[in-house]
Amino acid sequence: MRSSDMATAVTPTVAGTPVFRPRRIALTLFIACLGLFGLDALLFRTQIYMQILEPDSSAGLVELIMWREERAQPTAGDNLIETLGNSRMGFLPKIVDQRPHQTGYAIRTAGAAGSDPRAWYYMLRELDPTARRYRAIVIGVDDYDDEDGAFHADDDLGALHYCIGRLRLGDALEFAQSFYTPSHQWEAFRGAVLKGIALQSDIQAFLSHPFKRLAYVRLCHKGWANWTYDYIESSRSMAGLQIDWSTLTAVYPPGMTDEQKASVRGWLLHEANPQTGRQHHFMRTWLGRIAGRYRNSRTTVILFRLPRGPITRPPYLVKKLTSSVRELASLPNVVLVNEHFFDDLEHPELFKDAMHLNRAGVGRFSEMMADEVARILGPPGGQSAQ
Repeated sequence: MRSSDMATAVTPTVAGTPVFRPRRIALTLFIACLGLFGLDALLFRTQIYMQILEPDSSAGLVELIMWREERAQPTAGDNLIETLGNSRMGFLPKIVDQRPHQTGYAIRTAGAAGSDPRAWYYMLRELDPTARRYRAIVIGVDDYDDEDGAFHADDDLGALHYCIGRLRLGDALEFAQSFYTPSHQWEAFRGAVLKGIALQSDIQAFLSHPFKRLAYVRLCHKGWANWTYDYIESSRSMAGLQIDWSTLTAVYPPGMTDEQKASVRGWLLHEANPQTGRQHHFMRTWLGRIAGRYRNSRTTVILFRLPRGPITRPPYLVKKLTSSVRELASLPNVVLVNEHFFDDLEHPELFKDAMHLNRAGVGRFSEMMADEVARILGPPGGQSAQ
């Protein structure tokens, strides 16, 4: 048979034009997509790749925290408390554990620098699937009032990387819709469905130096829990800082670093931004989901307002219209600590920059927080002292 005859036999024609089979093409595309999803799920919805993420990345940091906290649960007892927050949540468990006087509660921390309530929700869902493991969840927030700033947490794609290891396929649409702009919604959706897309930079780095990555991951799994527990905060301070609020200018003492000065400009010296309600919606949604998970459990959700800074902004520079946190306080399982509880820590001598407490500051913060949580909960096994 000639080659032209063979081609005609294989590919039907109508008036000399090949007839394409849409069903076959659609089936081929479907199988290809299914195979792609299956490979992605095998690698990134199991521990095959997630356990070798770059430890210094956002996704890798969260996985290390989860690994540490999950390993601690079986030996932590029944009076376990988990704290959550970003880098401003200056709680160090070792400071409390080494005190002669103990509260009877084991207080740990799952805080992650750069994280927000959206990430905390997904972390808690995995750490506490039954919503009954913890005696209390303690959350530190920047303010009890909602203030829209130049940075919008509801459109921060960094959250995709903080959450990526714990997102389920069923989360994809809801997670994507939690972002503000359509382009970010689409990027979050495709990253939640095909995790390899969100992790492509990590994958490329791994393939460039696989043995170096594996060695570093093994080192972190061996020592990271102890490194973080034994961490000693910097002793540098903001002593001598002065601010003229009428002109939004600062006088810095000799020796203050560029990093410290930049934190003052970014955190303190700025005009009020237009208030749109986005911060209120974001906080109400995600803190509300955390509180909702524990509505019918033994777990109390306790919220603290973190120390605001070495020098606090005057009220006339802060235009706040709503308070999502105070709205949540109406729930029976939510306790709002007095917003002035940490006011005594708002001094330059106790901050290492405009946002973060120094060694002396975190020492006092950790002890104050632990004692107040114990007071709220009452003696282990006893009645709440709210």
